[in-house]
Amino acid sequence: MGEAWQDEWEGDARDWEAAWAEWVAELGGYAKRFETREWLAAYLQGLLGGVERRNCWQLAEARGEAHPYGFQHLLGRARWDADGVRDAARARVIHALADAEGVLIVDETGFLKKGRHSAGVQRQDSGTAGRIENSQVGVFLAYASCWGQGLIDRALFLPEAWSADRARCQRAGIDDDVAHQPKTELAREMILRALDAGIPARWVTGDAVYGESDRLRASLEERNQPYVLAVSGKTYFWQGGVQYAVRDVLAALATDPQTAWARLSAGAGGQGPREYEWTCQPINTPPEAIGQRYLLVRRTLDEGRLTAYLAFAPVTCSLAELALAAGARWAIERCFQETKSQLGLDQYEVRTWHGWYRHITLVMAAYAFLVGCRQRVLKKNLYRFQIDPSRSRSPWPTFAVGYGLSPL
Repeated sequence: MGEAWQDEWEGDARDWEAAWAEWVAELGGYAKRFETREWLAAYLQGLLGGVERRNCWQLAEARGEAHPYGFQHLLGRARWDADGVRDAARARVIHALADAEGVLIVDETGFLKKGRHSAGVQRQDSGTAGRIENSQVGVFLAYASCWGQGLIDRALFLPEAWSADRARCQRAGIDDDVAHQPKTELAREMILRALDAGIPARWVTGDAVYGESDRLRASLEERNQPYVLAVSGKTYFWQGGVQYAVRDVLAALATDPQTAWARLSAGAGGQGPREYEWTCQPINTPPEAIGQRYLLVRRTLDEGRLTAYLAFAPVTCSLAELALAAGARWAIERCFQETKSQLGLDQYEVRTWHGWYRHITLVMAAYAFLVGCRQRVLKKNLYRFQIDPSRSRSPWPTFAVGYGLSPL
């Protein structure tokens, strides 16, 4: 038995090496020059290596280079198509994870910085720090299904103060046609780009930063795209001929013993199903819409804290399905955790606009490769133990939590 397992592992290693070579060759097609393709491949290999920090200096040292100029040139001035690499990474993630029950998830993460010269940096809310800090903020789009999760798009938020100071923008390599856009608009553009590419997504989900955008919700409804988006108490909705504030509805629910709550799972967690109590009610929906709007409310089991969501879904959708869609948002947090801890998503030392996009995109490409490898391991184990993921109501099997691969 031991020899059989060893042969199987060695066969997997050979397959992964071949897949890695093919992936690097595919991404090299987005670079103009041979030298650029070589540095791009080396950067990807370094991201997957064992250096303490994935910045140009340490990646160069690990490669035996006397200076980091090659990597710095790759991120700064070399000619290659970062958006093309992004699209290739997205295609690889979707190839590995595509499922009719898939979910598109939008969220942001902060990158703490010193000084004021890095593109888009300022004192602003940073979820990473949990407070206002000097930071850059990136808005990301992820895809999750029963097979796992991966990052498929990214955008660097440019504050209004930056957009108004074109001389400062010029020094940070920000093109003249790049202007301030709200985070919700960056998210809307990424979601529509994914849907235009034909990505199979039953749901779109995100937190209240994005759920409060009327424009984002309207764009999804125009495409008959179901969503479950968190909202804050200051959001308003119509029911019948009356307009209600979400905060007032939550206050009434907190003291109404007649409310019917259902205990349901919001998906798998590290210690089993993440259970909450849920209730929902239909609200006014445009007559031309093919679907129904809902106000969905979640209550924690321990302290009774309430969270509200606005949802748009087929009239046949169940409360359990809405709960799972709301819970799927946490998959992007795992993407951030893995790419920051294992691939150096936040360890760059570049200041320019294009440098940020190039580093982030290459991290996404390295992550996409690992997503594909992880999915292959998961499917092999599903087959070996004859586990059918379709029998679970969760967007991802509980035993998949913690699955990972050692860096190459």
